[in-house]
Amino acid sequence: MNLERCWWKRWKRNGMTENYRAGFVSVVGRPNVGKSTLTNALVGHKVAITSMRPETTRHNIRGIVTTDQGQLILVDTPGYHRPRTLLGKRLNDMVREALADVDAVAFCLPADQKVGPGDQFIARELRGLRAPVVAVVTKTDTVTKDQLLQHLLNVESLADFAAIVPVSAAKADNLDELVSVLIGLMPQSPQLYPTGDVTEEDDEVLIAEFVREAALEGVRDELPHSIAVQVEEIIEREQQPGAKKPPLLDVHVNIYVERESQKAIIIGRKGARLKDVGTRARKHIEELLGRRVFLSLHVRVAKDWQSDPKMLRRLGF
Repeated sequence: MNLERCWWKRWKRNGMTENYRAGFVSVVGRPNVGKSTLTNALVGHKVAITSMRPETTRHNIRGIVTTDQGQLILVDTPGYHRPRTLLGKRLNDMVREALADVDAVAFCLPADQKVGPGDQFIARELRGLRAPVVAVVTKTDTVTKDQLLQHLLNVESLADFAAIVPVSAAKADNLDELVSVLIGLMPQSPQLYPTGDVTEEDDEVLIAEFVREAALEGVRDELPHSIAVQVEEIIEREQQPGAKKPPLLDVHVNIYVERESQKAIIIGRKGARLKDVGTRARKHIEELLGRRVFLSLHVRVAKDWQSDPKMLRRLGF
């Protein structure tokens, strides 16, 4: 009992009460339904990449939302899809792993798309979970009120949800309500992460994701699925005598594609496209690290890497 009283005292001293709640929420849904955009909006920082291309997210990215009432650790997952490659199978496995031990699930269903077979498949997968499932109707700013009402009715008939919350991440509409609903489903617990933390991901993972997001911009056909990124090394330059600013960080990154023709697309005419990728990515990397960065990008061919077990392991899948 003495240990327990000390624990409660420390909890209260940190500004929390016995009613504080904290836990893990898995954010799931079909590809390209707004999971990463929603995660970023709830966290208030960019922790997951976004793209109009489906199957953009390839890692279970954890974002942290902290309020006076509770703390949510959001696990942004790859979209459930019919796998065509070994990579696709492993991405689906990541989603299942993320569902195995969470306190709640946020199931994203975009308001501008009809409830379809993919949503029905995910709903069936979720039925056996012990964790409550909240249906999050995303992209509400893209439809009329009548269309939204009909969509909400269709979602309601899909499963027995703990709650249905319509939101717009783009307009920051109803996000506080969603946070409140999810915190209400969390167990009583002290904070799991310090106030101010927004993600637990390694810098190298986020750097690779920012480069891949920039590389995805404007590409078409099968190329988005053929792009993989790995940070090779981060080296701090020597501090120059009398310099007031911290020295540059040299960040060396490899961009992998599956064919020589794809390599040419990524590099672009006279390297123009690769330079643009570096400019886009460097902005987010410098914000993440709080340092000036020299970003060195190298495009390499790894033939059919999506179905190569050795290459997938090297890339962290």
